[in-house]
Amino acid sequence: MIPGVVREAARRFRDQVALVDPDGVETTYLDLYKASKDAAGGLLELGVGYGDVVALSMRSSREYAVAYLAAARIGAITAGINPRLSADERARIVERADPKLIVAADDLTDGLPSDREVVNELPTGDAPPRLRVDPEHPVAIVFTSGTTGEPKGAVFRNRQLAAITMFDTGGAWGGGGPMLVSTEMPHVGFMTKFPWYLRTGARMYLLRRWRAADALRLITEHKMPSVGGIGAQIALMLRLPDFDSYDVSAVKAIIVGGARSSPELIEEAKRRFQAAYSVRYSSTESGGVGTLTAFDAPDEEAMYTVGRPRDGIDLAIRDENGNELPLGEVGEVTLRSPAMMSEYWNEPDNTAAAIRDGWLYTQDLGFIDPDGCLRLAGRSKEMFIRGGYNVYPLEVEAVLAAHPRVADVAVVPKEDAVMGEIGVAVIVPRGDAPTLEDLREFAAGRLAAYKLPEAIKVMTELPLTDFHKVDRRRLQQEAAEI
Repeated sequence: MIPGVVREAARRFRDQVALVDPDGVETTYLDLYKASKDAAGGLLELGVGYGDVVALSMRSSREYAVAYLAAARIGAITAGINPRLSADERARIVERADPKLIVAADDLTDGLPSDREVVNELPTGDAPPRLRVDPEHPVAIVFTSGTTGEPKGAVFRNRQLAAITMFDTGGAWGGGGPMLVSTEMPHVGFMTKFPWYLRTGARMYLLRRWRAADALRLITEHKMPSVGGIGAQIALMLRLPDFDSYDVSAVKAIIVGGARSSPELIEEAKRRFQAAYSVRYSSTESGGVGTLTAFDAPDEEAMYTVGRPRDGIDLAIRDENGNELPLGEVGEVTLRSPAMMSEYWNEPDNTAAAIRDGWLYTQDLGFIDPDGCLRLAGRSKEMFIRGGYNVYPLEVEAVLAAHPRVADVAVVPKEDAVMGEIGVAVIVPRGDAPTLEDLREFAAGRLAAYKLPEAIKVMTELPLTDFHKVDRRRLQQEAAEI
């Protein structure tokens, strides 16, 4: 699937710029096609064949894109390793992926086992013949962030990549423009959507590492019509002291996934960017496709829900026995679509737990409101029980985030001798920090008393995982020391 897309993109877009490296070096669509064809021959010379896994321990770069395209051309399977991972995490991913070859940058080899073949760059070789496209052939292994346990490799086959591309393009070619690649390339946001970007003829700007000032500079300098990423990235740009000196008038849309955005963030981003804002709910396992809020959605939907399923996606809330729950009842969010992963790589037990009767069990808790919108309540493992009552952190966070002196917030449990567990509000203040009493009084009208926080911790910023999600494990450790 991917080789056909890059070949047709080279024919259609030829001398248009496809990639712009952090140092400004440009790669055209024709150059990208030729480089991937030559690198595919190089992989064959290194002994990589159809069905072998190639692991990429590289930063977002032209070389990463070329290696991914080259592997797909010969029917090899690409497993990306996030460059922000530690040496130990890198080693665990290699163990799970079991690659035939690892392509690694010089400074990203720590943790790589000595019994694996490692090269720093791919040689060139004679272009291999075209392969027949098998819809069931695996193309990419995308590792989860591992916030609820060990990372698992979500497998995407040709048919899923084709479905994801159709979701985003409707089968059309062209229409793309300048865009920022906001995630590391091993992330689901690139691995499953690269064919979509190629199909539109987009000009993709890469960063060595995402930083708010660099991202905002590129967005304004190249007049990008949309800003994509996760809520934390939008918030970090808005917090730049000189944000208002940037001309963001070209931005018409903000598209945010990764986690639910707080009402405060949505309101501020819409006001200061003067752009529409859409929240996208998905996961690695869903292929980065799920629900969304409309750009013109009313405030209640736009700020407090993650919208409705996209066309072609089924949504249901289920209890612990897999039974579908009625509107308004909290349960596990399940999705069904042609874009969702086929399995976890070499993990049949975890696959059987995640995919049941064709439905993906997300481990996210939520409910469907009377308007048909999905409202998240947290992860199943994040829920805690205070005095016999279930408390869902996201529900509490959504209320506390609207406090005028709260810039960011996360709620985590702490053991309590009387109640079993209580909620701790970890906040990043806006100006003077509110007191615990301030927060409880503010939230009392919208939350039951047992859901109100009973301790507070103030931080300058919330810690994030390597996948830009709030690091709740670390926050729980911090809360335990209060």
